[in-house]
Amino acid sequence: MDKIKVRDFMAKDLVVFTPEMDIYAAIDELVKSGISGAPIVDEERKLLGIISQKDCLRTLANGVFHNAPAGPVSEYMTEAVMSVGPDMDIFTVADLFLNNVYRRIPVVENEVVIGQISRRDVLRAIQHMVGKAKT
Repeated sequence: MDKIKVRDFMAKDLVVFTPEMDIYAAIDELVKSGISGAPIVDEERKLLGIISQKDCLRTLANGVFHNAPAGPVSEYMTEAVMSVGPDMDIFTVADLFLNNVYRRIPVVENEVVIGQISRRDVLRAIQHMVGKAKT
């Protein structure tokens, strides 16, 4: 069986944020889009970080305990982000999900974010493999 690659199942139409974006606008977009997180990119779509629902919860903690305004996404995002390449095989990505807490991993090619692979995308790859094996 040919190796299934990340590019075969990654999401390509992404919600991305800039570091200057207001955190409340990012929260609104996450809720509206029904997603649990998004990459933070610069003007060239280079990966700077990621914002997750958990990161966004810090707005509540900061507001209550520090009586501070929310601020930009850059104050809440996680900067140390794992990324994968589009030609990585799906089995390696499944192993990354099994051994880490990540729900999504940005896909980067030539330093530019071109997609995102999630646990759900890997499940779709499993469905695809099982379907092929049955035929």
